[in-house]
Amino acid sequence: MTSQATETTDDYDPQRKFRAPGDEWDPFLGATRAQHPEGRSPRGAVLRQFIRWYMRRPGAKLPERPPAGPWSTPRPPEQT
Repeated sequence: MTSQATETTDDYDPQRKFRAPGDEWDPFLGATRAQHPEGRSPRGAVLRQFIRWYMRRPGAKLPERPPAGPWSTPRPPEQT
């Protein structure tokens, strides 16, 4: 089985496709930036840390969560 990835020209890993609802993905950025204010991709850093922990890689730890913030309360459903 091959992995679908988009080639990049910088020093980062290739982009991967990941589906998440916007009402979770968008606030997730705020939560990850609260915990990791430095860096280009705090969501990616947390997801990589979780993946390593999930696969039981040696020394991997579950990502630390930030304190509650505006991302903690779900947004009401949008009216159409």
